[in-house]
Amino acid sequence: MLKALIFDFDGLILDTESPEVAVWQEIYQTHGFELPLDEWMKTVGGYGLSNFDPAEHLAHLSTGRLDPLALRAGYRQAVDQIIQSKPVLPGVAEMIQAAKQAGLHVAIGSSSPHAWVDTHAQRLGLFHFFDSITCRDDVAAGRTKPHPDIYLKALERLKVQNHEAAVFEDSVNGVEAARRAGIFVVAVPNALTAQMGVRGDLTVTSLAELSLPDLQKKFVNPL
Repeated sequence: MLKALIFDFDGLILDTESPEVAVWQEIYQTHGFELPLDEWMKTVGGYGLSNFDPAEHLAHLSTGRLDPLALRAGYRQAVDQIIQSKPVLPGVAEMIQAAKQAGLHVAIGSSSPHAWVDTHAQRLGLFHFFDSITCRDDVAAGRTKPHPDIYLKALERLKVQNHEAAVFEDSVNGVEAARRAGIFVVAVPNALTAQMGVRGDLTVTSLAELSLPDLQKKFVNPL
């Protein structure tokens, strides 16, 4: 029986990933270079596939003309301004509300820090819905996704077993983390992560396409 829903945050609840890549692309172009999108995509949702650092990479391309600290500061200011205006992604609030009405536990499992996730969840008016929020601060260093630790900690806090929960994820690293934790995973790839062929036990293009009753049916009888 399905007892809990665990949501990734970046790219799943809030579209942070599109602004991030767009800002880095603009910064690279300003200095006459091109962001290696294939390497960037490997870092989405965690650093299991790559440790690519766009600031360090661009500084290297510039043969030392550019300072990675200054690049990061400029990027952070530009991207935060965009993300602050972003709403909840389609279907997310409806799924959360349906789950709460049905008596299911609802949680977040994110590779981002609490300072980021909690602040935006509060801004979006969602924070109070979650029974727990597990972030990279809550697991050992280096154990974010694709390691299962964040999702295992979320299960522990919710007091449910892995076969009683479903995870919503948008990235390869996130899907892998859920699978390593033995949890049914619904993949909701965005325009960026869809290019990496992200697939789950169930895959949809938007949470607006999926109702809780439909999820419960798929959960009982996964394809």
